[in-house]
Amino acid sequence: MEWLNYHHLFYFWVISREGSLTAAGRVLRVSHATLSTQVKALEASLGHELFSRTKGRLVLTVVGRRVAEYAAEIFGLGRELLDDVRRGAEAPRLRAFQVGLTESVPKLVVRRLLDPALRLADPVRLVCKEAEQGALLAELARGTLDLVIADAPVPPGSAVKAFTHVLGESAMGWFASPALADRMSGKFPRALQGMPVLLPLDGTPLRRAIDQWLSEHDLQPRIVGEFQDSALIKAFGHDAIGAFPGPVAVEAEVANLYGVSLLGTMRGVSARVFAISAERRVRHPAVAAIVAGARDELLA
Repeated sequence: MEWLNYHHLFYFWVISREGSLTAAGRVLRVSHATLSTQVKALEASLGHELFSRTKGRLVLTVVGRRVAEYAAEIFGLGRELLDDVRRGAEAPRLRAFQVGLTESVPKLVVRRLLDPALRLADPVRLVCKEAEQGALLAELARGTLDLVIADAPVPPGSAVKAFTHVLGESAMGWFASPALADRMSGKFPRALQGMPVLLPLDGTPLRRAIDQWLSEHDLQPRIVGEFQDSALIKAFGHDAIGAFPGPVAVEAEVANLYGVSLLGTMRGVSARVFAISAERRVRHPAVAAIVAGARDELLA
């Protein structure tokens, strides 16, 4: 039986995480030459190059990225094991529940969605990561994610076998800080005419719906920012940089956290939220709790 040298793998993982031999050497307190030797030994055992050099920088190869993902999971489980043992025999084991989020899905909606998973009788340790949908679906297929929460279903013709579960939708409204709202004249929606606004990135489903709504109401606001991250839009909105769209379902949370108020609702514009799993019939207890909770409460 072939055995993997985990010492070599750990050195490789730290280098991939830190981005260079020099930075990894500072973390591990070993020499540049030692690290280089360890990586070459790992490459020889695997039969593949893990790094390529581009303009003097170490860049992970395709195989290197896969190995780094496995290494992150392996050493993450090692940390989990140590934490579990140190808590003592009586403490319940907190199993990791790995969730991938697309950056455009509203984070306050996600916070409410994930709450049922944290209230299970058998507790879990929530691990969230953000990336574009294609990368998250690939991780779901490899089994490194238990669930993906997105604002779009699995695209037609996807090479990844995954199943979409509709969690619900929320009407979208416009929010603004008091300082910005005081500068507006007239009633909503005409008050948006010529005013600074913050929008999702062009080409996203939500942006297309908002652009159509603005066109239907013959409105030309001044776009001062476009964002992929929905939380970043709200942060700029808090500072009165511009009015911004947000889900009405979490109006109270948006108002309390960002010091803004709802100007009005965009009739016909809504944010849809989807859970994407590797199984058609949901068996994972945390995923089942999220799906049931969303249908019963969140976006009813």
